[in-house]
Amino acid sequence: MSGGPRGGWRPALAGGVAVLTGLLAGCSGTTAEQGDQNVSRSPGRQVPYWMDGVTVESVAKTLQVQVPSTATEAKAAYQKGFQDDGLLLSFVLPTGAVDGFLTQLKPERPLRLREQPFVGEGKTTTPFSHLGLPEPDSLAGVREGVVCAPCEGDLNTLEVAVARVDDHDSRVYLRGVD
Repeated sequence: MSGGPRGGWRPALAGGVAVLTGLLAGCSGTTAEQGDQNVSRSPGRQVPYWMDGVTVESVAKTLQVQVPSTATEAKAAYQKGFQDDGLLLSFVLPTGAVDGFLTQLKPERPLRLREQPFVGEGKTTTPFSHLGLPEPDSLAGVREGVVCAPCEGDLNTLEVAVARVDDHDSRVYLRGVD
């Protein structure tokens, strides 16, 4: 190919760059749109994104879970997704209170004990690291299972994992898809 103005690679390259630039600009959204996490999806908005101003109470209500009064270190997050939304809720309970809480959840099957950390492929789309917590899959000695799938109302699935923090306390991890 010649480098001349007709039929050369330079015009084709320039056209390709222009098309890619237009596509990227259309997908990125404005800085103002990206900064306001409490607005509903708009045409230029990137998803998934984490919602601001989420409370433990609001996530617990969506997950249809009552956080025990003895819970400490409660944290929650809500991620708007492409089709489904992800919800995270975690708190610490005295280990002796965990079974009573799990009974209230009415899991479909007894929780299974996973002795070793799970080394899987890929990353979860709603990681507990967003809350500053280790992922339950990275921990040993975790009891885990599905609470419901499908669940009542708009909640599609709810999973629970329980990991010992120390000799007295355990952390409860709840992950839901709405």
